[in-house]
Amino acid sequence: MKQFLAVELSKTQNYKLLTGGIIPRPIAFVTTHDKRGTLNAAPFSFFNAVCAEPPMVMISVGRKDGERKDTTLNILNNEEFVVHITDEDIIEAVNTTAASHDRSVNELNFTDLEVVPSESVKVPGVKQAKIRFECRLHQLIPLGDEIEGSDIIIGEVVHYHIDDDIYYDDTKINADQLNAIARLSGSNYSKLGEQFTIERPES
Repeated sequence: MKQFLAVELSKTQNYKLLTGGIIPRPIAFVTTHDKRGTLNAAPFSFFNAVCAEPPMVMISVGRKDGERKDTTLNILNNEEFVVHITDEDIIEAVNTTAASHDRSVNELNFTDLEVVPSESVKVPGVKQAKIRFECRLHQLIPLGDEIEGSDIIIGEVVHYHIDDDIYYDDTKINADQLNAIARLSGSNYSKLGEQFTIERPES
């Protein structure tokens, strides 16, 4: 078995081991806007649910050359954002928004995705996403040093939008109908494969 000391590896090497080993990862497609109302959209695979009461989600946004990305700056300024679950129907468009653009550019203009108003936050959402969570900033936690580090953004979910076709039986979601896409390493992604059930043991 290969062994490595993390401190002896470069940032890229650590990233490859983390993203290659921690798979599959759900993809948060996040919309924010700046003070002028310019919309920003970007995907993040360092993402998960972290609390149920109140409901909270987490995304980790890395810094680029020591600078915070547009998503982080917008959330800090407005304290609101929308998280969409990436599925098979929108993955190509979501991937398009990952390209680097000037801060004044709305990435959604390069896709066929449609914007819809939110109910409880000012940031709009994406119509085609089967699930979207309207969020308010709960906490931002800087990690690592100022150049190579990341920001953990924890948002409280204040409003859910769930497509009728995937919703059933009092707040359950049909995974087969959702068709969520997961991130692997590099440019590789995964669809949901064979599913199985293991019952949790009794105490």
